[in-house]
Amino acid sequence: MANIRPGREHNPDAALRIAVESGGCHGYQYKLELAKRREDDDYHFSHPTIRPSNIYVDAISMALLKGSTIDFATELIGSSFRVMDNPQAQGDSCGCGVSWELKI
Repeated sequence: MANIRPGREHNPDAALRIAVESGGCHGYQYKLELAKRREDDDYHFSHPTIRPSNIYVDAISMALLKGSTIDFATELIGSSFRVMDNPQAQGDSCGCGVSWELKI
């Protein structure tokens, strides 16, 4: 019987994938998920000193995220990545805090 221990997956291509999808009450919402590999149309970003720190953004979402800040927040209720200060978004997000509207 093999000795299997839980631990980190040592995949240099693993990343945080950030996408923009239509939906929500204001038209767009962010989708953040873990990715095991880079897709052909992905842009690849990484932090200059923190390794690994891969972020993948598909080509369509890139236009809707250009100039945004990605932040990692640690709070009492949990930790999460967030898209902040998106110059393509109009005003604040909606009342549900999930969706946003594109600037015209």
